Amino acid sequence: MSVKMDYGVLQAINQSICDVEREWEFMGRKWNNIKEKKASKDASTSRVYAKFGKEIYVAAKQGEPDPESNRALKVVLERAKTYSVPKAIIDRAIEKAKGGSEESYSELRYEGFGPNGSMVIVDALTNNVNRTASEVRAAFNKNGGNMGVTGSVAYMFDPTAVFGLEGKTAEEVLELLMEAEVDVRDILDEDGAVIVYAEPEQFHAVQEALKKAGITEFTVAELTMLAQNEVTLDEEAQAQFEKMIDALEDLDDVQQVYHNVDLGE
Repeated sequence: MSVKMDYGVLQAINQSICDVEREWEFMGRKWNNIKEKKASKDASTSRVYAKFGKEIYVAAKQGEPDPESNRALKVVLERAKTYSVPKAIIDRAIEKAKGGSEESYSELRYEGFGPNGSMVIVDALTNNVNRTASEVRAAFNKNGGNMGVTGSVAYMFDPTAVFGLEGKTAEEVLELLMEAEVDVRDILDEDGAVIVYAEPEQFHAVQEALKKAGITEFTVAELTMLAQNEVTLDEEAQAQFEKMIDALEDLDDVQQVYHNVDLGE
C-alpha cells in the first residue's frame, strides 16, 4: 500500500527535524562553554574557594543559615559541591553569617561587549561598588571590550538551571522526571554525561526528583545565563576575548562571567 504525502507537509516535517537537530547542536555548544568555564575555575582552586566562601556567607546572611529553609543557600551549596569546596570553608562562611558579622555585600551585574559582536555579563559581590565598577571597566577596556548600559546585553541571554550527571541515559532521566511531574527544557546526552536544562525556578524540583531517584552526585549544578545565539571569532579575536574573560574572572569581586562566544572544544 502506498501513502501519498503532500509536498508541503513533507517540507514542514523535514524543517522541523532540521530545527530540532540545530537546537541539539546549539545546546551542545552551550554545554561545551559551561565545561570550559568549569575547567578554568577548577584550575585556580584557591580563588574559587574564596569566591564560594563569600557567596555562601551572603546567602546565609540574607536568609536562614540552614539550607533546608534557605533555598538560595541550598543552590550555592550544591554548586560548591561540584567544585569540591572543602567543608571547612563552607562551615566557616555559615558560622560567620550566624555570628552576626556586620560585613555586607552588594550584588551587582555589569553588561558589556567584546570583539565582533561578542556579549558578556558579569555578576559581582562587593563591599565597595566604586572599586568594582572601576576594575570591571578596566578589564573590558584594556582587552578590546567596553562596558554597556544595564539591559544592553542581558536580553540576549536566558536564565537557566543546568544539571550534569553520570550513570544514567537521557531517556532514563526523562522518565524519572516525568514520573515526578517536573518539566524541563531539554535533556541531552553529551560526552558520556546527561545534561538537564530547566527553568531557574525548577532548580530545586529537578534536584529533589533526581535525589529521590538515588542521584546525589552532579558534575554540574548551576544557575547560569545561556546565550540565545552564539558567535564565533577568528583566532586573533578569540585570543583577545579569552584574555578579557580571564581578566574579569581574576577580579576578586567577580563571581560569574557569562558570554555568547563559541570557544570550541
